[in-house]
Amino acid sequence: MNRLLPGTLAAVALLLSGLAIAQDDAGWPSYGGAAGGGQYSPADQIDAANVGQLEQAWVYRTGDFSNGGDGNRATTFEANPILADGTLYICTPYNRVVALVPETGAELWSFEPDPPLARDYDQQHSLICRGVSYWAAADGGGGTCEQRIIAPVLDGRLLALDARSGAPCTDFGDGGSLDINDADIFGEGVLNITSPPVIFQDLAIVGTAIGDNQRTDMPDGVVRAYDVRTGALRWTWDPVPADLVAETGAANAWAPMSLDTGRGILYVPTTSPSPDYWGGFRPGDRLDAVNAVVALDAATGTRLWARQIIHHDLFDNDMPAQPALTEVYRDGRTVPALVQATKMGQLWVLDRLTGAPLFPVHERAVPQSDVPGESSAATQPVPSLPKPIADQGFTADDAWGLTPLDRDWCADTVRELRADGLYTPPSVRGSVQRPFFGGGSNWGGVAIDPVRRLVIGNVMNLVQWVRLIPTAELDETVAGPLGGGERARQKGAPYGMRRGVLMSPLGVPCNPPPWGTLTAVDLDTGERRWQVPFGRVPLVAGMLGPAEWGSPNLGGPLVTASGLIFIGASMDARIRAINAWTGQTLWQHDLPFDGVATPMTFVSKTDGMQYVVLAAGGSSLLRKPLGDALVAFRLPAGAAAARQDAQTPSE
Repeated sequence: MNRLLPGTLAAVALLLSGLAIAQDDAGWPSYGGAAGGGQYSPADQIDAANVGQLEQAWVYRTGDFSNGGDGNRATTFEANPILADGTLYICTPYNRVVALVPETGAELWSFEPDPPLARDYDQQHSLICRGVSYWAAADGGGGTCEQRIIAPVLDGRLLALDARSGAPCTDFGDGGSLDINDADIFGEGVLNITSPPVIFQDLAIVGTAIGDNQRTDMPDGVVRAYDVRTGALRWTWDPVPADLVAETGAANAWAPMSLDTGRGILYVPTTSPSPDYWGGFRPGDRLDAVNAVVALDAATGTRLWARQIIHHDLFDNDMPAQPALTEVYRDGRTVPALVQATKMGQLWVLDRLTGAPLFPVHERAVPQSDVPGESSAATQPVPSLPKPIADQGFTADDAWGLTPLDRDWCADTVRELRADGLYTPPSVRGSVQRPFFGGGSNWGGVAIDPVRRLVIGNVMNLVQWVRLIPTAELDETVAGPLGGGERARQKGAPYGMRRGVLMSPLGVPCNPPPWGTLTAVDLDTGERRWQVPFGRVPLVAGMLGPAEWGSPNLGGPLVTASGLIFIGASMDARIRAINAWTGQTLWQHDLPFDGVATPMTFVSKTDGMQYVVLAAGGSSLLRKPLGDALVAFRLPAGAAAARQDAQTPSE
């Protein structure tokens, strides 16, 4: 028998409250499905019995993509569409905003920033837009710009558009646009915006993406709140203490933030300080709001609490995902909580009013840096539960290969490097770390099933190497397996760095599969319910690897009240529906390109049908070809009507 909840009246009441959500509320008004994230929908028209009949309803092609030719940057289609006031809104990798009829995919309007985003824009690894935000005037007025789309532009602009027409709201900023790079940014570099702003009352609150590893003195990761009507700056919050501004920067929130709307609390997932792999100029513990979940008063920006996940980060282990707000059942009561997924594959469950961990956390002694001038943290905090949902640590004994030769090559390479577990510090010799800098978890985050009491997350299992290089030697030709990869100067530090995924001479990961998994964890006990390999990796001539190998993946899951998990994310250009109880795949459908995004779902108030929508344009971080498709699925009308009849009580 499947366990739903602890056998108490309070727990049963919690379950019933989850089931009682009106179907009229089965929309998707903001990124992640709600201001507090969670990637959950009360929609239940599509269920385990009929999901096999799900069919493609429509495809919308944006036209905005590049595979990296003709001087253009390669694109990544990560958008999570929102549904507001009966209209579907998305942004493209070129930051064009598009409004669609949700039942047909017909375009209502589109707007391109003026000036357009440069197609060769190179201050981020790709051309990205994860979503837009919707604001409506409290008095419900129907005039021009009384409903607004607040949209990010990668190069640091915010747009305000009339939600009905797409016309700029000229009272916002400079003719409908404001440039965050015009603000005091406390360092050398530029600010990018990759995730949608949070809307709280009449504020648009935005974090920034800041380039990794460029220099010590990067801009600070300031969170800013702007008046949604005028664009006037209302408050700022800086995670970097004033006395360290000259020594470091970043600690920014590039991932989506979340909001407890009733309490007016903003939750900010912050990143590593600059540069990622050298911390000699930022010693000690004064940076307690970096690599952390931070709670701010959404009205004023006042810090309420901070829970640091990593001390003195030397690993690029940003908080990469939106904190997912939920409730946890404890000792006969429900506790307001949040779940923070990490690149390390950890799930931190915190009391969202205080930041206190809801499962014990232990400070564990970790390996120490052998690099002159570096002073790594003596311990790192490790939650006792949930257990990590990604593989952690890697040694030569773990090496894997398609043949004994490439397995031995991987093992011999690792023996030459530092491989001391999860928190192996970077070194001049070269160090091995698993998970790699892309996760574990990444921006796709987790889905929260409040009915079955589950946290559902997908991860990558890959190993990275990282090597510190004295600045004077950074431009020298480097032979051997650590000679390639990504190179960065970390200007101002005595060391630059190189890093990459550890691959065998055959081009396959040196660590054993599965390279991607999907896991369900009990929200209340922290225990794992199930874990399955996820996705299939492409080989040659259209062939796919075995299902048990899984696939590297980016994007996140969606879970519905009917117990279905919908997810794209993998490298096999498929969307899947998975049983939330067991992890069994119940349905899958081919996509035009990899669905490297997070699905959304809604029930149309026009035709009563439930739709599942996913951006399928691929990611430059995984593989080509890249594309521009937004794909919607629904049941045949007959199947939906039959289910509705079956649920209608007889007279």
